[in-house]
Amino acid sequence: MNKIEIKPLSVNDAWQGKRFKTKNYEYYERDLLRILPKLEVPEGTLKVNYIFGLSSKNADGDNCIKQFQDIISAKYGFNDRRIYKWIVEKVDVKKGDEFIEFEIEKIDK
Repeated sequence: MNKIEIKPLSVNDAWQGKRFKTKNYEYYERDLLRILPKLEVPEGTLKVNYIFGLSSKNADGDNCIKQFQDIISAKYGFNDRRIYKWIVEKVDVKKGDEFIEFEIEKIDK
């Protein structure tokens, strides 16, 4: 593994000014909050597994994380700063077959 000694830049430090939710984000959030399953999030430090089924081969899998993670943390009542490990996978699918799979697990840190 390669180590680079530089402080990672947060999304908050990368953009100036206030960001506003788009109508697409508002619809996405509304729909997700309606269809997400009931789930108990364990206490302590967490690991999340994400699989994003995307129809655009140009889509970056990591661009899907922040919005989805913010919504599930609101839905399930946990602070996403408790997440210490992410496993993210991108899967190519046909248009109309897009999906998200996720799992939240407790880890020993």
